[in-house]
Amino acid sequence: MGMVFGKTGAEEPAFEVLMKHTQGFSYEVRRYGTRYAAEAVNNHNGAFSVLARYIGVFGKPENEAQESIAMTAPVVKETKSTPIAMTAPVVKTEDSQGNKVMQFMLPAKYDSLSKIPKPTNSAVQIREIAPATGAVHRYSGSYSEAVTRQKVTELALQLQQDGVEGMTEEYAMENHLWFGYNPPFTLPPLRRIEVWLPLSPEQVGQLLKGLTTSGAN
Repeated sequence: MGMVFGKTGAEEPAFEVLMKHTQGFSYEVRRYGTRYAAEAVNNHNGAFSVLARYIGVFGKPENEAQESIAMTAPVVKETKSTPIAMTAPVVKTEDSQGNKVMQFMLPAKYDSLSKIPKPTNSAVQIREIAPATGAVHRYSGSYSEAVTRQKVTELALQLQQDGVEGMTEEYAMENHLWFGYNPPFTLPPLRRIEVWLPLSPEQVGQLLKGLTTSGAN
């Protein structure tokens, strides 16, 4: 029932909030450290199902360790053989060929590639994600791509207005990420959804300098 009402208790990757912007289109600037994710292309096999089998959602985990551990969140739109504990968020992006990609962020205890169970399905890849800083807008409601594009456009426009150079709509559409924290059957008003736009150190400096007296915390 808690899943329907937006409560998952899922572990999240650690991050530092550098600033919050509360006027206009709200966002915060976050800095993440190194993270690890299981990744699959969202083709006809379905990335979610492939990744879910890797962590052991549908039975014996499809990884070489073949060990089971308790899930920390429901497996519907999130992420040795383990079932690996599910964490939030589920991340959607694209690969270099423009294919849709889904990632399950792995729990913090998997802090090196040597600790992560090797997938037995070649469709699953383990990826090290480098430290990154970006602007994140949080919202609820629809998971649709149309809404995602709208939110990304609005975030990019707000960042432009706040003095971030090079934050064009084209850049935003090519570089944004979508973060989902709840199963799809969660009531829409209670969902936590986020869009992320990466920022360079120079762009972060522009924000920190320009917004200290105009709505940033």
